[in-house]
Amino acid sequence: MKFFVDTADIAAIAELNDLGMVDGVTTNPSLILKSGRDIIEVTREIAELVDGPVSAEVVALDAPAMIAEGRKLAAIAPNIAVKLPLTWDGLKACKVLSGEGFMVNVTLCFSANQALLAAKAGASFISPFIGRLDDINLDGMELIEDIRIIYDNYGFETEILAASIRTVNHVLECARIGADVMTAPPEVIKKLASHPLTDAGLATFLKDWEKTGQKIL
Repeated sequence: MKFFVDTADIAAIAELNDLGMVDGVTTNPSLILKSGRDIIEVTREIAELVDGPVSAEVVALDAPAMIAEGRKLAAIAPNIAVKLPLTWDGLKACKVLSGEGFMVNVTLCFSANQALLAAKAGASFISPFIGRLDDINLDGMELIEDIRIIYDNYGFETEILAASIRTVNHVLECARIGADVMTAPPEVIKKLASHPLTDAGLATFLKDWEKTGQKIL
């Protein structure tokens, strides 16, 4: 499973990228606001830092304006994926932009039917939102599983990009189901390395090492 980092924080991306933990980056208007940076400037910097896809989101609501914004964003760098909302106009824009050879990430997906439409419109990625479904007492993982079954049934090449991931268990379940990609905030990715038994074992080893009176350096 590929790891995308869900942030516009350059320092956080660079730290994970140096460890080989970044296969791509996803941004959205809220993350751009949090960064305090100009969207074109920060997106270009991210695209130069990482080799994989960098999602940059349009803010228009009608298809012609989405297409125009998408072309401008795609011109920033070759690895830009234009991020479009899963609306009827978003699907129209997806069909045009994907037909022009641009990567397209269709976002705010909350049903398997929506995901089916996005695949038929030529989306490179579909972004089902797990956490937001959990917030309204629906099972986000069932959506990931349904999309996986449908895409496999018909050989769709659209990659499932599990989004709105909030916990390490979300990551584990997505990997089990077979999501192609997951995108998560840097702090969630870092938490994947944590386990209380690892901490306890390390503490025991260090305590015993002190008793030996030895030094390695």
